[in-house]
Amino acid sequence: MENFRFYNPVKIIFGKGAENNAGKEITRYGQNVLLVYGRNSIKQSRLYEKILYELQKAGIKVVEHPGVKSNPVLQHVKEGIEKAIKTKCEAVLAVGGGSVIDESKAIAAGVKHSGDIWNFFEGKSKITGALPIITILTLAASGSEMNAGCVITNEDTRQKFSAHSPHLFPKVSMLNPELTTSVPGDYTAYGVIDAMSHVLEGYFSTKTDNAFITDELCEGICKTLIKSMNILKNDLTNYAARANVMWSAALALNSLQRLGYKNTEFINHAIEHSLSAIYDIPHGAGLSIVIPAYMRFNLEKGNFKRIAHFGKNVLGINTTNEEKAASETVRRIKEWFSEIGSPVTLKEVNIPSGDIPDIAENAMATVKAWGMSYARRSIEEILKYSVA
Repeated sequence: MENFRFYNPVKIIFGKGAENNAGKEITRYGQNVLLVYGRNSIKQSRLYEKILYELQKAGIKVVEHPGVKSNPVLQHVKEGIEKAIKTKCEAVLAVGGGSVIDESKAIAAGVKHSGDIWNFFEGKSKITGALPIITILTLAASGSEMNAGCVITNEDTRQKFSAHSPHLFPKVSMLNPELTTSVPGDYTAYGVIDAMSHVLEGYFSTKTDNAFITDELCEGICKTLIKSMNILKNDLTNYAARANVMWSAALALNSLQRLGYKNTEFINHAIEHSLSAIYDIPHGAGLSIVIPAYMRFNLEKGNFKRIAHFGKNVLGINTTNEEKAASETVRRIKEWFSEIGSPVTLKEVNIPSGDIPDIAENAMATVKAWGMSYARRSIEEILKYSVA
C-alpha cells in the first residue's frame, strides 16, 4: 500500500426520518438559510412542506433558490450567490441529489469570494471559505453528500469542471432511503452506475496490486450496488435495497475508495463531463456509455489484470485465463448496464459518431486540469468503442 492521508469531517444522520433533524442541525450555524432544490420533485413528494415545517418550528428564516438542473449551470450558481449575499444567509441547505448539493457548495463558496466564481473551477483561485453546507439527500449517486468536491457546467463555454476544498465538506448530511423511493427506474440505474464508476476509476487505473483492503472495499461496494439494483429493477420501493444503494454511493466517493492506491486517474469522468456538457445527457447515462468503451480500450492494449481481477471477485467469473476473464467481464458489465435501462452506445442518446473529435477536444481541458496522462488520440479511440 502507498502512503496516504485521510480526512472526512461530515456528520451523517442515516435512516428513516433523518430529515426531521434539519431544524436542530441548521440552528447550530445560523437562523437564516438558503434552501436550494431542483424543480418539482420535492413538492410532489411533500418533502418540501415537511422541511419548511421543521425549519419554521426552529425559528429559521428561509430564502428559496429552486430550479437546479440535473447538470447544474454557472449562471444559476451566480444567481444563488447574489441571492444569498443580498438576504444575508448564514448557511445553505441542499435538498436533492448530487446536482443540487454541488450547486449548493459552489454558492456557499461564492458568497465568501469577491471574484469570479468560475476561477475556482479553472484553478485560478483557491476556495478560502464557505457558508456551512447541510444536505438532505433525495437521489443516491454522486457521493457529494460526503465529499469536498463539486462539478458545475459553464453553459457559455460548454465546459464541465470541478472544484475541491476542505471548506466544501457538508457539516451534516441527512440520508433517509425512503426519500429515494420515488426516483424512477432509469435515474435509479444512472445513480447506481455513477456510484460504481467512482470506485472503478481508481480500481482499474491504479498500478498498486497490494492494497488488498481498498480492493475489497471497492469490490464490496460494486457487489452491493449490483445486488441492490437487481432488486430495485422489480421493486423500486424496496427499503433495504434503497438503503444499501444510498450508503454505498456515499462510501464510493468519500476518498476511502482510493486509499493506498497510486496514480489513479478519473478518465471516464473526464470524457463523460464532455458528453453531459455538450449534450446535457444525465451523468450516469454518459458513464454507462464510456465505461465499457474504456474497458474495451484497455483490452486492446493488453491491460487484462485488473479487469480480470474484478470479474473474478465481483462477477464470479471462473477462468484462469486473464484475457478471457477480462473479455467476459467487459461483456457482462455492458450487458448489465443495458439490462437495468441505461444506454451503452452513443447512438442510443443520439450523439453522432462524427462528433467524436469535438468531444475529445472538449475532454482534453479536463484531462489537463486533472493532470492525467491521456492524449486526445487515446480519448478518440475510447469513444470509438462506444459507437456500437
